[in-house]
Amino acid sequence: MLAKLQRMSDALVHRGPDSAGAWFEQGVALGHRRLAIVDLSPAGHQPMASACGRYVLAFNGEIYNHLALRQELEPQSWRGHSDTETILAALSAWGFEATLARMVGMFALAVWDRQQRRLLLARDRMGEKPLYYGRLPCGDFVFASELKALRAHPRWQGEVDRGALALYMRHNAVPGEHSIFQGVRKLRPGHWLTVGQDGSEVCQTYWDLGRIASHPSSLTLDPQQAVDRLEALLTDAIRDQMIADVPLGAFLSGGVDSSTIVALMQRIGNRPVRTFSIGFEQPGLNEAEHAKAVARHLGTEHTELYVSAQDALDVIPRLPQIYDEPFADSSQIPTHLVARLARQHVTVALSGDGGDELFAGYNRYLLAQRIWHHLDRIPLGLRRLLARGVLAASPGAWDQVIKLLPQLRHHVNPGDKLHKFADNVLTVTNPQQMYRALVSHWANPSQVVLGARESSSLLEPGRIPSLTQAVDQMALTDQLTYLPDDILVKVDRAAMAVSLETRVPLLDHRVVEFAWQLPLSFKLRHGQTKWLLRQLLYRHVPQALIDRPKQGFAVPLDQWLRGPLRDWAQALLDPRRLRHAGFLDAELVQQRWQEHLRGRRNWQYLLWDVLMFEAWRDSL
Repeated sequence: MLAKLQRMSDALVHRGPDSAGAWFEQGVALGHRRLAIVDLSPAGHQPMASACGRYVLAFNGEIYNHLALRQELEPQSWRGHSDTETILAALSAWGFEATLARMVGMFALAVWDRQQRRLLLARDRMGEKPLYYGRLPCGDFVFASELKALRAHPRWQGEVDRGALALYMRHNAVPGEHSIFQGVRKLRPGHWLTVGQDGSEVCQTYWDLGRIASHPSSLTLDPQQAVDRLEALLTDAIRDQMIADVPLGAFLSGGVDSSTIVALMQRIGNRPVRTFSIGFEQPGLNEAEHAKAVARHLGTEHTELYVSAQDALDVIPRLPQIYDEPFADSSQIPTHLVARLARQHVTVALSGDGGDELFAGYNRYLLAQRIWHHLDRIPLGLRRLLARGVLAASPGAWDQVIKLLPQLRHHVNPGDKLHKFADNVLTVTNPQQMYRALVSHWANPSQVVLGARESSSLLEPGRIPSLTQAVDQMALTDQLTYLPDDILVKVDRAAMAVSLETRVPLLDHRVVEFAWQLPLSFKLRHGQTKWLLRQLLYRHVPQALIDRPKQGFAVPLDQWLRGPLRDWAQALLDPRRLRHAGFLDAELVQQRWQEHLRGRRNWQYLLWDVLMFEAWRDSL
């Protein structure tokens, strides 16, 4: 058993290069790889047993309030100052569910209860840390932070789940509780799982975001008070997340979210914050100049790296190994590059992720606010007629028309976006349908995935509480799906691949709960997104350095696929290869590929979904 456990743990050496640990008794084994952040001494070594001997714990993450929890516990003799030891003492004093309710942090944890002979698994509230689990055909129950550890089990027999593959083709990530393999699941954020000695599994919720959004407690605050309250909450969260016994810094793009985090870090700390950004030479992609301006104003110790297109392209062969299952958010490339840069200087980096979802930062929120109530008044038959009219002209033809409109010239690929709007938005009958259409890559993925029936997901009717405002509905859906399934996966894997821990202050659950207590007018106001977060930032950074059109962390996939990536893509998309594998409709994929090469359509995202699946399949 020890050899099996070591093999699985060693598959995660990148997540914990500092030490390895193993514990086992009577057919139960826990393994751990440690990235030492707090208490670098052997007193923080895992797996760790409680002082009473009942519990054994292995966990990934950080409990930011663990020193405060120690104050609540009965006086005792502490062996060290690690949060692992604090969790175990809390478990002994309060039990599992009560401990989860008190903890503030990001985590995936496993506890073996030696007294009741049961395994307890839990994942943090917003899904910052991953946790996969399942039962192998040989009968072993297995779990890990990444699938590569499960694949290292000598009896592994993973088969691709075609229903999950169809979901991936829609969302560019395998969402929710699904994994790409049959019989392996992800524990959902805010949930805990009990596995009994008899093999029974009971999954429960300890924090319900849908309920919080549906029943927010009333707050009566004027805008100034709301900014004060947000600043106090974020300051507390950032102060706790800056605790580390290793070098710490932050990602800085120069946008609203990361600039706010860095501004408050700089105010709290007693030395300049180390900040990191990458730049591209290509116009329209480079945010490094904005980041440098913010860093200069705040006085951070700033490091930037300009990368070439070749630097970015060189990351692509590593993506299947980094992400461990098909993942096709192309901003994974610059995210990994900035994480790699930061790791040369620090071991922990704070990130501004979460601001778009909490404070209505995406353009689709503006779209919903501006058009839904107007769209709903137009008879469905007339909308269908308008859609047919738009689709009658090619995206290229619409590009030429839109170029004549000065206010729309800055849009990228406007003809494709107009086609998507006509094809997927004009004819929807409710905001939920509009959201699903806007976030879908392959609109009907069961057509491209052979023999697949798309698995269930939270986007199905009735799975997410219905909210009055269309924008609130979209934001809740993003927080329950896109944020944990895409954004947090992207950041966690990109950073942990180079043994860098990332922390996300905006996703402190107290900040999340506060955001749901705010009226929508505090988030979207006069056509401006993230209004309240901006007001906080303007206290520390001049508005002129911040206000500019939203720019994603993107790479020019459409150009690369027609240029430097063409041969690589051509080989992976070869129809004979696809037919032999038997997963995808080779003719449909080839049609999209040829249309893209000829410039008739921009199918970059749909093709990237296919390419990342095929590259992942090659890596098995």
